[in-house]
Amino acid sequence: MIDKMKSKENYLEKIPCHSPRIKWGKDDKGLVTLEMENRGFANFLAQKLLKKPRISFIHLEEFGSFIWTVIDGKQDIIAIGKLVKEKFGDKAEPLYERLAGYIKTLHTNGFISII
Repeated sequence: MIDKMKSKENYLEKIPCHSPRIKWGKDDKGLVTLEMENRGFANFLAQKLLKKPRISFIHLEEFGSFIWTVIDGKQDIIAIGKLVKEKFGDKAEPLYERLAGYIKTLHTNGFISII
C-alpha cells in the first residue's frame, strides 16, 4: 500500500507561470493590468449581440500586482511568499492562505499555469 502522506503533493511547492496568451503592463504606480481576449462561441455571441468587448482589462491591486510581477516560472509559491512577506510584512498575513488562494484564482481563470 502506498503511504498517502508521501503521495500527496505540497501545493506551496508548485511553480506558477504566466499564460502566454495573457498580455500585461504596469502603470506609473506599479499596478498591473492584464489583457484577456474573450474567446469561444459564447463570447463571440456576447460580442456580436450584446456589444461585449473582445478584450477584458483586469486591474490588479497592489498585493496582486506584486505577486504577478514576481511570478517568473522559476520560483515556487513558498519563495514568492517570502518576497511578499518582505514587501508587505504583517499586512500579508495570513500569508500562505491568502497567497495560495490568490494563485488558485489566477489559475482557475486561466491567467497562469501551475507546474
